[in-house]
Amino acid sequence: MSNSLLINRLGKVAVLMGGSSAEREISLKSGSAVLAALLRAGVDAHGIDVGSDVLSVLEQGCFDRAFNLLHGRGGEDGVIQGALQILNLPYTGSGVLASALSMDKMSCKQQWQALSLPTPAMVSLQSEQGLDDAIESLGLPLVVKPSNEGSSVGMSKVNHAEQMTPAWQLAKQYDDNIIAERWVVGGEYTIAILDGLALPPIKVETPREFYDFEAKYQENSTRYLCPCGLSEEAIAELQSLALQAFDAVNAQGWGRVDVLSDEQGKFWLLEFNSVPGMTDHSLVPMAAEAAGIDFESLVLRILSLTLDD
Repeated sequence: MSNSLLINRLGKVAVLMGGSSAEREISLKSGSAVLAALLRAGVDAHGIDVGSDVLSVLEQGCFDRAFNLLHGRGGEDGVIQGALQILNLPYTGSGVLASALSMDKMSCKQQWQALSLPTPAMVSLQSEQGLDDAIESLGLPLVVKPSNEGSSVGMSKVNHAEQMTPAWQLAKQYDDNIIAERWVVGGEYTIAILDGLALPPIKVETPREFYDFEAKYQENSTRYLCPCGLSEEAIAELQSLALQAFDAVNAQGWGRVDVLSDEQGKFWLLEFNSVPGMTDHSLVPMAAEAAGIDFESLVLRILSLTLDD
C-alpha cells in the first residue's frame, strides 16, 4: 500500500496523551513526538490531552481512529480501551484484557507462571506486618514496587532489612497492591514487539542502583547497547521468550517486554508494557531504528494495524 493511500485510509486520527496518571508528563512527551511525526507524514492528526470529557471530545470530533499514548492508569489498564470500544473507535495496541494484565504486574507475572514462563519469584505485601516474611521468602536484595504503576514510579531496591519499611511506604503512596520481587543480578534487556516480530534487543546499563525513573528519563549516563552484545543464539532465545510473553497475555499490535538475565545467562521476564514510551529517551524507537525503521515509518506502521484488511 502506498503512503498516500494509507494516509487516506487512516482518516482523522486522535492522538491521546496526558491524562491524570503519575506518568502524565512522559505521556505528553510521547504524544507530542508521535503527533509531530504523523503531521509530517500528512496524516490528519489531532492531539488530545485526555480529561474526564474525553468521550464527548472524541464523539464531537468525528475521529476515525485513535493512537493511544496514555501511560499508566487510565491508559494502559484497559479503561480507555473499553471506552474506545464503546465508541466503536479503532485504537492502537492491546485490548482490554491484555492492557489490564500488563498494568497489573502481579497478575501479569501470575499468567506467565501459569504457562511456565520464567519470571522472578514474588510475594504480595498486603500489610507492613508481612515485610519480614517477604525477606525470609525471597532473600536480599529484592525490589519493592506498586503493582499498578509504570516507569519505575514508587519502586525501590532493598539491600538491607531496615530499608524494607521505607520502600513499602513509598510504594504505598501509589498503590494499595504492593509486590516484592527477587532481585536478579545480571543484565537488563528490552525487546520491542511490532506486528508479530521481535525487534533487535537493547541492553540497558545505568550507573544508578537500578534502571529507575531518573535513569529512564532524566539521566544522560544511561547506556543503550544495540547490538546488545549477546550471541546470535542467545538473541534468538531472548526474542522467542519475549514473543511468548507477549502472546501469553493476548497482546496485540505493539509493545515492549523487559527481561533480566542472571549470572548464569538465564533469562527472566520482568514486565510487559502495552503502551511503551515514544520520547527521545524511549526504547521502542531505538529498536526500530536498529531494524531499519525510522520514527515516522514506525508510527505509521503502528497506526496502520488499526485498519481492517
